[in-house]
Amino acid sequence: MMNNPRTFNTASQIAEPSTKGQSSTTSTTTLWSDFLALIKIGIINSNLMTTFAGFWLALYYTNSSFFAHWETFLLTMFGTASLIAGGCIINNYYDRDIDIVMKRTKQRPTVTGTISEQNILIMGIGFTALGVILLLLTTWLAAVVGLLGWFAYVVLYTMWTKRRYTLNTAIGSISGAAPPLIGWFAVDATFHPVAFVLFLILFIWQTPHFLSLAMMKMKEYKEAGIPMLPVVHGFEITKRQIAIYTVCLLPLPLYLISLGPIFLTIATILNVGWLALSISGFFVKDDVKWAKWMFIYSLNYLTIISLVMVGVTIPSFF
Repeated sequence: MMNNPRTFNTASQIAEPSTKGQSSTTSTTTLWSDFLALIKIGIINSNLMTTFAGFWLALYYTNSSFFAHWETFLLTMFGTASLIAGGCIINNYYDRDIDIVMKRTKQRPTVTGTISEQNILIMGIGFTALGVILLLLTTWLAAVVGLLGWFAYVVLYTMWTKRRYTLNTAIGSISGAAPPLIGWFAVDATFHPVAFVLFLILFIWQTPHFLSLAMMKMKEYKEAGIPMLPVVHGFEITKRQIAIYTVCLLPLPLYLISLGPIFLTIATILNVGWLALSISGFFVKDDVKWAKWMFIYSLNYLTIISLVMVGVTIPSFF
């Protein structure tokens, strides 16, 4: 049977706009995915969780109402998110030469070129400036701490220590411990002991977390020339450092005993469990598998302890 030319052309005309629509949707989706990768949305989410914990505990210890500070809350969360996004974008911009080597980073838009380098740099500076301005609308101390955290991540970690020293993990931990302080100082611009303990918990938590990741990705870090501890000194010394840091977490819940027995019990169980898992690393045969379990535990640890801090204080607001 002969094809009807009119029917064929009509079908083509119908199909063509549909294809263009799919292409446009795909392009938009890809651009959005690239943007989320550029700002490192996972890092932002985890840091906003600890920012909220710091904000909430400041309300609790100062007997303040959340509803009286809802505007400050929005400024704090959006300001912190913007500042972290700015730092992550600049980190991606600076590391574009080594990200192409590592499997987990070579799909970033700084490597694929889906977003121009000039636009990426402008975005990094723009988000950073926005974050500082928003935090300044809370308290000057929250803005200063946020900017110090940004400086520690972008300058001290990314530009200085990451490619030179195994100490890079500890230096980077300074920035990761800043969010709960930002949340606290947005409400209470005083140096409360609890705020300092929150900083210590986050600072110490990060070394076992990132060293576990470094063990999992050791070959990639080695190929990229990044002197992570397992690359330079091997797994045994890395596991020893992880165990030392988990030991250091053990006494910290005692300084938050005012949060009550439920928090103290759960935090202690989490710390003892993490220490037991870290010690088991000296007896396992599969170091990478053990490191994966350590990494997963660290993520759950941070989530649970943050939720418990908030959960045990909720009744006091009613």
